[in-house]
Amino acid sequence: MAYLYVKNKDDALDVVQETAYRSFKKIGTLKNADHFKTWLIKIAINCATDMLRRQKKVIYLNPEHTDLTDTDDKDLPLALSLHDLLENLNEGEKSIILWRFYHGYTLKEISEIEEHPLGTIKSTYYRSLAKLRKQVRRADMYE
Repeated sequence: MAYLYVKNKDDALDVVQETAYRSFKKIGTLKNADHFKTWLIKIAINCATDMLRRQKKVIYLNPEHTDLTDTDDKDLPLALSLHDLLENLNEGEKSIILWRFYHGYTLKEISEIEEHPLGTIKSTYYRSLAKLRKQVRRADMYE
């Protein structure tokens, strides 16, 4: 989850470390042990978005590009295109899509996790899907 947000192995490891620290520090706030996984994922998402906000304030004079040649993914073009598609969503939209498709939660469960009304989650979800469809159609025209 951390890598999906920060798109860099080293930053993702920093996010995982921060997630572990925050979770140990706040373990007393966990109300139901059955929800540990979602609670931990939510902390990871918050840590990742915090890191991204901090990095927006930094201007790199010599940006380094990450090399994706060490990945084990057999369908690298598909992985890159999904990665690029998600990149064009805002943080709220991306979170809902990741909760729904990467973790398999229902929209009702996502509304409980995100602590937003179900209607808001649904509208964001469908708007996100429409954006993704539009991007895919546009990419198909250029191929």
